[in-house]
Amino acid sequence: MSALPEEMPYTTADLETLPEGMRAEVMDGILYDMAAPSVIHQLLCALLTTTLVNHIKGKKGTYKVFPAPFAVFINGTDDIYNYLEPDISVVCDPEKLKNGKGCDGAPDWIIEITSPSTAPNDYMLKLRKYQSAGVREYWIVNPASEEISVYIFSTPSTYAVYTFHESVPSHTLPGLSVDIHELLQ
Repeated sequence: MSALPEEMPYTTADLETLPEGMRAEVMDGILYDMAAPSVIHQLLCALLTTTLVNHIKGKKGTYKVFPAPFAVFINGTDDIYNYLEPDISVVCDPEKLKNGKGCDGAPDWIIEITSPSTAPNDYMLKLRKYQSAGVREYWIVNPASEEISVYIFSTPSTYAVYTFHESVPSHTLPGLSVDIHELLQ
């Protein structure tokens, strides 16, 4: 693989030139390196993914759940797409998966498990990107504060903060409530 160009803006094509094993996201032409996730991050990602998949299967639903790495292409113009790898994506529209490379457009529900290094992007930049792209529900799971920030992007939009000891209802998957503390037991 060749080295990344030093000039900006970066495009999704530049991601193909990354060194082997390096993961990154591109937002508005800026490349964001993705550090290896922590143990609690991976545990929460696995537990939440399993919970969502089991709920959908139990309801005989057709929605798809994708843990990272899974490509999400949103708000693109020409070559400068926003290429993101949310920790968990729930896609309700199978048409968005037809490119075979990831989700072309906004997933219906995104869950990000934040860390001190990703918090600014998760709480600000990605929040705006996901909302403007048409994501319906966005959760930020924060292991350090043991809080879940829930954004529902509808008219009007709503925002709530839950603790890991509370049951958090999903608006995308009716009948599903998640208690992180219980999952971790």
